[in-house]
Amino acid sequence: MTHSDAPTTEFAWTALGGDPRLLTRLSTVVRSGALEARLPVRELARACVGACALAAAELGARRAGLAEVPEVRVDDGAVATAFVSERHLLVDGRAPVAFAPLSRFWRTADGWVRTHANYPHHRARLLGALGLPDGASVEAVAGCLAERSAVEVEDAVYAAGGLAVALRTPEEWARHEQGAAVAGQPLVEHGTLGSGVPRRLPPLAGDPLSPAAGLRVLDLTRVIAGPVATRTLALLGADVLRVDPPGLPELADQHTDTGFGKRSATLDLTAGRHDRQVFEELLASADVVVTGYRPGALDRFGLSAEALAERRPGIVVGQLSAWGVYGPWGGRRGFDSLVQVATGIASIEGSEEKPGALPAQALDHGTGYLLAAGVLRAVTEGLDEGGTRFVRPALARTAAWLTAGDGAGRGGATAEASRSGATAAASGSSEGSYSDSGPAEASYGDPAPWLAEADSALGRLRYALPPVSFAGGPGDWSRPPGPWGADSPRWV
Repeated sequence: MTHSDAPTTEFAWTALGGDPRLLTRLSTVVRSGALEARLPVRELARACVGACALAAAELGARRAGLAEVPEVRVDDGAVATAFVSERHLLVDGRAPVAFAPLSRFWRTADGWVRTHANYPHHRARLLGALGLPDGASVEAVAGCLAERSAVEVEDAVYAAGGLAVALRTPEEWARHEQGAAVAGQPLVEHGTLGSGVPRRLPPLAGDPLSPAAGLRVLDLTRVIAGPVATRTLALLGADVLRVDPPGLPELADQHTDTGFGKRSATLDLTAGRHDRQVFEELLASADVVVTGYRPGALDRFGLSAEALAERRPGIVVGQLSAWGVYGPWGGRRGFDSLVQVATGIASIEGSEEKPGALPAQALDHGTGYLLAAGVLRAVTEGLDEGGTRFVRPALARTAAWLTAGDGAGRGGATAEASRSGATAAASGSSEGSYSDSGPAEASYGDPAPWLAEADSALGRLRYALPPVSFAGGPGDWSRPPGPWGADSPRWV
């Protein structure tokens, strides 16, 4: 792995357009045993959270009129706990079920394929593509897939609107047209569309701990990465309203895990004038729109970045995707587990007997924090310059960052560096020095210091505390999650 491509906060911060001098405000508590893997997962997680926390501190200092950006401290323990927040969640003592029976690896006639069928409609499409009845068993699916090639299954299920991806090595992904397209893109695409007056936000009266206070965020995301981003913006003081179609409910436990600090409403934009009018009224006073559906899926509602630049000049648009908005897979659905399989991560982390997986859904969580960081930086830049700003991270591009130095795709020196924490230190400015890693100061074992409990309308919750912190706060969300779709579609 080269220094320039390594998963460091310096690389992420630079990719987001941040001032490198601010890296001297960041320090890290390094813990051995956190997110152990062959690939540098701990370093990637730390970098994504560090960049997000630094972006929050930067905006907070600007709005509070501080002469210096508050100090940011990233603790590997908090980061590792948050990156598996869905595993730490308890609802009245009950642990969530992470994956449905048909979401797993399967042997094919020539290799492996992974499917995602947590949602009922994806399960139905998977079975339909395989010519199996709705109630087909795991054994029946396994028998069917064993007779087909992995790529044949991938193509057939995708054509039916389902989700299945063939296992590829890093070398095979690099030769794939989509892999090449992803590799040619920046870690986070960002830029400006059109022109407009600079953004005006009220000052924070010397308190930088709620840098997003006063921002209205329209949350049109699902699953993990997008909701993690908007959950983080809510932590930082934004009024975040998640809006879903009433006929497509989020998985209950998933919504609980990522719903902290937010409100949840439903609107049907496809039927009836009333819901569409309510949505347009929300949009008319929104400061940020974050979308997490496959690229192009919301364009018919005037929600592309270009359309929003015309309809709501000066708005910040965050657009999350699995594979990017480019290349032959640019319009495909995808999830963290499937991106790991396509990009060679499952091959690296596995064995000759079976593919493996990262110790966390790190592409989802990491990309979520990068998205939140990008939105915060866009808001900061908008205080000086006009125009609609867009931020576009992709799970596959985060995966490319993680695997950038893997060489032959079997761990090698990168894996050893990951396990030892011997990532090269990044250099800071002449005003100080910055180190993203170094010898472990402690070990990571019991996650209890980074867990909390709270009562909610959903029951007694145990949950992971947020890892984004600076100047001693913010330490927790202002409100627990509520039932999906139970809130009124209005701003506070």
